[in-house]
Amino acid sequence: MTEVMMIIWLVILILAVVVEVLTLGLTTIWFAGGALVAILATLVHAPIGVQVILFFMVSLLLLFFTRPVAVRYFNKDRVRTNVESLIGRQAIVISEIDNLQGIGQVTVGSQQWSARSVEDKITIPMGAVVNVLAINGVKLIVKPDEKMGGLNPQPSSVPAPLSVSQMEELDEKRPE
Repeated sequence: MTEVMMIIWLVILILAVVVEVLTLGLTTIWFAGGALVAILATLVHAPIGVQVILFFMVSLLLLFFTRPVAVRYFNKDRVRTNVESLIGRQAIVISEIDNLQGIGQVTVGSQQWSARSVEDKITIPMGAVVNVLAINGVKLIVKPDEKMGGLNPQPSSVPAPLSVSQMEELDEKRPE
């Protein structure tokens, strides 16, 4: 029975390593470590239950404690591509951003994007410089750039709408 378990653990070890080499996703290498410990347990004639428990315990421990470190280490030189490369860049507002009305557009480089403010309560005027914080679907989530303080234009004051009677009064007061 020991030989059979040795073969089973070797097959699991080899499969885990092969899958890891093919995918490079840091998903199965942890189970290869568990299989290696199970092989050692088989060599000392541990019962099958102990081998299985060791396999799962070591695999899960490796997964939870070393995977975050490995992912951080392997992804440190990763170059952002496509849409995720926009995060952290500056953009210029080409159409006022107002979350309550669901409007707003920015230009990043030479591309136009729909945009929403990170805060619903503020509107960002046309011409303002913003920072791209995130992407939600096809919309960029932006925040005004505080460093550009004086360069961000203030929203123009829009006069209140006039009623027909108020317009007639203005016409009467206007010299001909």
